[in-house]
Amino acid sequence: MTGTRRPALVEVQRAVADAHRREWAKVLAATVRVARDLDLAEECVQDAYVAALRTWVEGGVPANPGAWLVTAARRNVLDALRRAQVFRAKMPLLVVDEVAEVSFAGDSGGRDDRLNLIFMCCHPALRPEGQIALTLRLVCGLDTPDIAQMFLVSATTLRARIGRAKKKIAEAHVPFRMPAASELPDRLDAVLTVIHLLFTTGHTAPSGDDLTRVDLAERAVDLARTLHTLMPNECEVRGLLALLLVNHARRATRTDATGRLLLLADQDRSRWDRAMIAEGHQLVVDALRGGTPGRFALQAAIAALHATAPTYADTDWEQVLVLYGELLAVWPSPVVELNRAVAMAMVAGPAAALREVERLERDDHLAGYHYVPSVKAELYRRLDRHAEAAEAYRRALELADNEAEREFLTGRLAQSVNG
Repeated sequence: MTGTRRPALVEVQRAVADAHRREWAKVLAATVRVARDLDLAEECVQDAYVAALRTWVEGGVPANPGAWLVTAARRNVLDALRRAQVFRAKMPLLVVDEVAEVSFAGDSGGRDDRLNLIFMCCHPALRPEGQIALTLRLVCGLDTPDIAQMFLVSATTLRARIGRAKKKIAEAHVPFRMPAASELPDRLDAVLTVIHLLFTTGHTAPSGDDLTRVDLAERAVDLARTLHTLMPNECEVRGLLALLLVNHARRATRTDATGRLLLLADQDRSRWDRAMIAEGHQLVVDALRGGTPGRFALQAAIAALHATAPTYADTDWEQVLVLYGELLAVWPSPVVELNRAVAMAMVAGPAAALREVERLERDDHLAGYHYVPSVKAELYRRLDRHAEAAEAYRRALELADNEAEREFLTGRLAQSVNG
């Protein structure tokens, strides 16, 4: 325990929230291993967190919150099985190891459990959008509205997808284990997508006060490293790890001391993690040597061009534009087209890029995507069309939920209004 003093309720609430943010995936994975039932495991873990709020006020916050939660969740599983009168039938399946054997210090066993759970949720029996939504919700602990925003769908639609995916896992008796080598290719793309989306959510949080959630970004990097250890010769695994490392290397410079968002052009490159960039760059080289590059290797190559340029002005924008063209060929996406328009503005000028953005505005998939009016506003700003820029910034503000981004857009709006 942290001491004999009875902690204040606010301290316990903070500790439980921190344990949910940091330990949810590990606790759920360890509980699924016992329950062999995704719905039951999720319910028992949720009950464990509720119990923590009550118990920790009385007895203090434990020194190892993750292990405490695993113990509580597993006891909930056993109680539920007894109540359902299937305890004896389930007994041979239970793997109830001592809590001392469950490490929450970042050892490979804990990571493997999480990776097992990701592969379980990414079973090919599920529809691709269901695989990814379920994994982000259960394994990564992301809020349903944030996941819905990623998919550009309503929260109601997203909940329905998750419900169907969980039902399918139960009906198909999907096992909680790492797939055999022959089964990996059918699940790999979904697993890579999930880890990438987890990182994206940490890199730029869809909502909240802070621009980033470093805990989510680091969790994604950790999972990508584990996957690379498991599949070291897969080019797209190398590409994903490279992409995450090169982007995460900039984490300390994406906001100023007050938390204000800084654009890439304004970041202090001397503070970037050069060792991480070098590791990522080598992985990019290795991935591109492995044959026709996939979407993660190409995204990593683009990120590496940004990270290795001495200054923003020295970025090889023409090569960036070429790589975006190659990326669109293997991964057609309106979001990629929008990113390509940003590069086009640096090569062909803002007017040419603006025409592309205006075309993309008509794509229903980007309805409600706040980066469309944000990019449009920046292009208007470069063209000295301040009134139109102000209107686009207002539209972006209506759609943005992250407070750091909203503050940035508010500042840009004020500049445009003042001409």
